[in-house]
Amino acid sequence: IFSELSTSMKVMQYELTRSDLVKSGHSKLLFDTHAMIQVLEANGFTLQQAEMFVKVLLNTTNTNMDIMYSDMVTKTQQEIMLQKVMSQIAAVKKDMIILEKSEFSALLAENERMKVELAQVNIQLSDMVNKVCLSNKLSVNMEKNQVKEMKAEHEKKILEARHQMMEMLSDQDRHVTQSNMKIDTEVAGLKTMLESHKLDSIKYLAGSVFTCLTVVLGFFRIWM
Repeated sequence: IFSELSTSMKVMQYELTRSDLVKSGHSKLLFDTHAMIQVLEANGFTLQQAEMFVKVLLNTTNTNMDIMYSDMVTKTQQEIMLQKVMSQIAAVKKDMIILEKSEFSALLAENERMKVELAQVNIQLSDMVNKVCLSNKLSVNMEKNQVKEMKAEHEKKILEARHQMMEMLSDQDRHVTQSNMKIDTEVAGLKTMLESHKLDSIKYLAGSVFTCLTVVLGFFRIWM
């Protein structure tokens, strides 16, 4: 039926153009319902069915138009809204400029404060470095003095040990010399004693020989 209706509408060149539409408060769409009913009756609809169909179509179309026009605004409303938006944008820009200025001032103040703190930290670090350097120098000087004192004391001990060793060596040499002299003296005494013993032995032997000869001569005279 709807295809026949469309065909009949094309044949009759019945179209809902913009000239057929009449806006009523931007929410009503009016068209020739009588012609529409006649088309429906020509395609087999009864008068009651055609009127009901046109009524439903009209209500549906008006509802859709209301929904569509509810989201639309007029040019005047659009201009008013644009002016409001522009004024809000200008206010936001002004607030942003004020905020930027205040933030810039705050950043400058924070930067100055950080510079002062950094300068104080640099001074403290310099003082600490100077104190550490001075302490290290004092420690190094003290260690040098201690090393020098230890070296002098060590050299003194070495000299004392060398002196003691020289004295010990001289004492040993003196004792060795004395021992050698004693040994030489005793050897000389022993040699003298040996010589005297030799002379005594020779004298004893000579006496013994003479005694034996005397005895032999005595016996010889007696026998003769």
